[in-house]
Amino acid sequence: MMLEKTTRLTYLFDFYQSLLTPKQKSYMSLYYLDDFSLGEIAEEYSVSRQAVYDNIKRTEAMLEQYEEKLLLFQKFQERQKIMTKLRELSTSVEDSEAFEILLQELEKLD
Repeated sequence: MMLEKTTRLTYLFDFYQSLLTPKQKSYMSLYYLDDFSLGEIAEEYSVSRQAVYDNIKRTEAMLEQYEEKLLLFQKFQERQKIMTKLRELSTSVEDSEAFEILLQELEKLD
């Protein structure tokens, strides 16, 4: 469960980081991407561990709110499922080379 949450938040951060403040970006990047502990981040910014924790929790909630409204991650997941199914079907298509080119163009949109 924890790995699922971490993976989801990493994706949400990737999609919505441009909507965050520089401090929020930095804390989230250090915590989720660079695997810093709350204490390490607190030391880096000369703030309390609680301040870092509160900031990260607020930012996580914001990312979830953005996803509720914009659905970028959900649409990404749906496109991935469709591309997987298309790739499985590509072996039975007569013009598989043209099919593969179209599939690659679809993948570039992500």
